[in-house]
Amino acid sequence: MCANVSSAPSIPAPATPTPATPAPGTGKSLTAGLVLAFLGSIAFSGKAIIVKLAYRHGVDAVTLIMYRMLFALPIFAAMAWWAGRGQPALTRKDWLGVLGLGFTGYYLGSFLDFAGLAYVSASLERLILYLNPTLVVLLGWLLYRRGIGWGQAAGMLLSYCGVVLVFGHEAHLQGANAAWGSLLVFLSAASYAIYLVYSGELVQRLGSLRLVGLATTVACLCCLAQFALLRPLSAAVVAPEVIWLSLLNATLCTAAPVLMVMMAVERIGAGVAAQTGMVGPLSTIVMGVWILDEPFTVWVAAGTVLVIAGIFVFTRMARQRR
Repeated sequence: MCANVSSAPSIPAPATPTPATPAPGTGKSLTAGLVLAFLGSIAFSGKAIIVKLAYRHGVDAVTLIMYRMLFALPIFAAMAWWAGRGQPALTRKDWLGVLGLGFTGYYLGSFLDFAGLAYVSASLERLILYLNPTLVVLLGWLLYRRGIGWGQAAGMLLSYCGVVLVFGHEAHLQGANAAWGSLLVFLSAASYAIYLVYSGELVQRLGSLRLVGLATTVACLCCLAQFALLRPLSAAVVAPEVIWLSLLNATLCTAAPVLMVMMAVERIGAGVAAQTGMVGPLSTIVMGVWILDEPFTVWVAAGTVLVIAGIFVFTRMARQRR
């Protein structure tokens, strides 16, 4: 949940907008903020690696995400309670907004991401999710006719060319599976982009921590209900490795990075935190090669450079337009 804060969707990185972007800190605050943003981005990136490892034990996406959300539910429910202490009760409109955003941004985005990872490499998945800021801008153009500058368009073109390059290489190796998996992951990124576009008003009223806690709690309950509707109870019997990997995913790669990135934003500002998040795709590729034995080719390297360079240009141009 950097945007990927990268990072949603799994629970996409909580690139949740805040009511105001704090000014970057100085001294120890700046150092602590950079370290938190760096570690948070790497932790989010580990989600794809853990999911790929769990798939080796014969579990499917519905069961795997159920376990991840089961372990994450108490954490996010506690987060919502903590952030809501002393705050006004939610109105009916607030609850409808939380339910809609929780379903779209965190439940649907997470499930599509998990499903897509069954067909594509962790490296390609992370690069596709990293396109999230461009999808937010495209939605703003489609829904509100907000302009897109030439610099932003150039950055978008560069980043999408990078994804196409890596996808083309993977499609050559995997065939139709790569196309299907890439589509699922792209829809996951689009789902989280919808969450970001429509969450602004609720963030202003509830605060980012309370909204994330409530929306992810909704998503956890949706994933549990999905399992209950689609799978027999016997499907919950999985290899012990799946249980431990899901627990690790829910804590180290979901709840902990959400808090780390939010704390980083408080210290160094959203812009610097987002730039630090560029380590995400790189860390996913390194862990994919090291832990999953995924191939690292010149096509993957070139595509990654294009995506990161494109998003860098895109975000710089976006800030200049403000």
